[in-house]
Amino acid sequence: MKKTDFKKYSADDLKKEVTEKREALRTFRFGEAGSRSRNVKEGRSLRRDIARLLTELRARSLASNKKSA
Repeated sequence: MKKTDFKKYSADDLKKEVTEKREALRTFRFGEAGSRSRNVKEGRSLRRDIARLLTELRARSLASNKKSA
C-alpha cells in the first residue's frame, strides 16, 4: 500500500486496518514457526504498512488539534 491510498479512508477504517495488519503479522510470525518455505518479505511489508497507517493517523490527529487550537 502507498501513502496516497490512505487519504480516502476514515480514521475508523485506518484503525481497523491497523488491527488487521497486526493480526496478519502475528500469524506470520507464529503460524509457521520453523518453516523454511515462507515469504520472508511479507513480514517486512506488513511492518511498513502498519507504520504508514499509524503515521497517517498521527498526522490527522495533529491536524485536528491544530485546527481546534
